[in-house]
Amino acid sequence: MKNIIKITTPLDAKKIVKLKTGDFVNITGNIYGARDAAHKRFFELIEKGKRLPIDLKGQIIFYAGPTPTKPRHSCGSVGPTTSYRMDPYTPTLLNKGLKGMIGKGFRSPEVIKSIKKNKAVYFGAIGGTAALISKSIRKSEVVAYEDLGAEAVFRFYVEDFPAIVVIDTYGNNLYETEPPKYMK
Repeated sequence: MKNIIKITTPLDAKKIVKLKTGDFVNITGNIYGARDAAHKRFFELIEKGKRLPIDLKGQIIFYAGPTPTKPRHSCGSVGPTTSYRMDPYTPTLLNKGLKGMIGKGFRSPEVIKSIKKNKAVYFGAIGGTAALISKSIRKSEVVAYEDLGAEAVFRFYVEDFPAIVVIDTYGNNLYETEPPKYMK
């Protein structure tokens, strides 16, 4: 098995350029949970020249929204949602300093181009492992758009959040390089 690379947030540009597709990472620090509705609101604020409710510089957005929190837990189950739904907004957020995204599934050519331009990284989390993922979340709080419920913006403090580098800062893409190996 590959070594697991430990990274912390906010992401350091000098460190993330060393990450390669297929690298396993454990993330520690604050990450933000935001889905479609929150991304749309972010985009609208940027279009109007207004300030975002969170500073994106060096941050990671996890495309997820947790289920209700059970007693004595820091967070409900929280798993990745399909990333391409955020693609219309992602280049704009990357231009504002976002350095990492966690989700599942393919990204558009425009997003990959923006990942390369902005020296960012796309991490994959495994769908169907929401209960397991939530165990790495030590603290969870709503920081914006509480009216959106599970689609509000959450700040999660995570320890050893498991992910894999799917698209690195150079645009190398695990979804393009790996399937041909198994088609033979």
